[in-house]
Amino acid sequence: MEKKLSLYNTLSRKKELFDAAHNEVGLYCCGPTVYNFAHIGNLRTYVFEDVLKRTLLALGYTVKHVVNITDVGHLTSDADSGDDKMEMGAQREGKTVWDIARYYTEEFMKNIRDLCILDADIWPRATDHIPEMIAMIRKLEENGVTYGTDDGIYFDTSKFGAYCDFAGLDPASLRAGSRVALGDKRSITDFALWKFSPTDKKRMMEWESPWGVGFPGWHIECSAMSLKYLAQPVDIHCGGIDHIRIHHTNEIAQVEAATGRQYVRYWLHGEFLVLEKGKMAKSSGEFITLESLKQKKIDPLAYRLFCYTAHYRSPLSFSWEGIDNAANSLKNIRGAVLKQTEGAARPVDDARTAELLTPFWAALYDDLNMPQAMAAIWDILHETSFSPDEKRSALQIVDTITALDLFASQPQKQVIRSHPQVKIFAPGPVPDDTLQRITHLAIERIKARKAKDYVGADRFRDELKAIGVEIRDCADGSADCELST
Repeated sequence: MEKKLSLYNTLSRKKELFDAAHNEVGLYCCGPTVYNFAHIGNLRTYVFEDVLKRTLLALGYTVKHVVNITDVGHLTSDADSGDDKMEMGAQREGKTVWDIARYYTEEFMKNIRDLCILDADIWPRATDHIPEMIAMIRKLEENGVTYGTDDGIYFDTSKFGAYCDFAGLDPASLRAGSRVALGDKRSITDFALWKFSPTDKKRMMEWESPWGVGFPGWHIECSAMSLKYLAQPVDIHCGGIDHIRIHHTNEIAQVEAATGRQYVRYWLHGEFLVLEKGKMAKSSGEFITLESLKQKKIDPLAYRLFCYTAHYRSPLSFSWEGIDNAANSLKNIRGAVLKQTEGAARPVDDARTAELLTPFWAALYDDLNMPQAMAAIWDILHETSFSPDEKRSALQIVDTITALDLFASQPQKQVIRSHPQVKIFAPGPVPDDTLQRITHLAIERIKARKAKDYVGADRFRDELKAIGVEIRDCADGSADCELST
């Protein structure tokens, strides 16, 4: 099939065919603010960006991938007030800001590896690029779009006529004279380029500048670092949907006011992972990390598969049941792949492989439609007119996109206890008292679910996981328990 990748461009608010200006695609993705652990909602965005990168590579492009590390300047309020999140993290843990940044950067990198996300080519740290930020602010100053207040240097959005366009803001709603902690902004949309250090306390991170000792605003970081490493206009810029209204709007204003040229050609944004009470956020204290999934003996790639159950531009509702279902689906698809490709080793006709992959690529090229792509994978497995060798060839290509380790071998398990309501599977002998405990917990969970006591059912599931058991509910009301050890 013809390889035409269609992507939803936030800039135009419609799907567009991706038209690369050259064979190397510049890809910039907003990275983590390393003051705390990344939660799985954050990581959903990196999964979608990884699928994008893998698709571009499959299309034959080389990709220059840049992901920033924000280790200074991200305030707790989008209104340029409040504490620096990095300084706040250091106070919370009684460590230096540099130690906080180092530790949470390492933890983030572990998440990236656990999810089989391809490494970026460049991971620039904000604190290593202060000169570039100062240079861009000076250019904006020369172009007459800045002003000073008691607490910093601000971008004057009234001097950038296209400011409202990207996020579709209503100019009539913009209020003048908005107060900030240490000075006056002329408009509510004006934003800090450089913040002065407070006079009543010593910051752990501050630098000399032409305007005084201080630190950069959050938005100037991405603008300066993206243009240091990627050609302008940047081909693709990605991030979460919450970046559209302020962070990415401000990035555009800074770069285009400084250079007079288009900043980015294609903007892609991922939707939220949501809890019952709303989006997952560190500020609320209610967030789930990848490590917390691992502690429950959930394969991180099961979370990656869970991300594929909704399009990246659609909200995805988190539930433990949904994660359990994804973990079971991952086991099932791996088992089916091994069964369908057993003994396959001979080379195959590329045309046959291409034919088998046509629906998969069609889904992927339609704005990275992973739910449809996963359905196409099951269709491949159910095909009867293709040989195991042909399926193996196709699925190996599929795995370069999905990164689900589809050919992972699984230990052979046998039924070691069969109860009218519970079957227990294990790779080998299990002590009788353990079998009894598993059976009891599984039956109690079945009872709780029938009574719609989902809190109780989750508690029994967690107790089973603590002893290495994955439980799967069957259509007839019974349950299968798989013991890993």
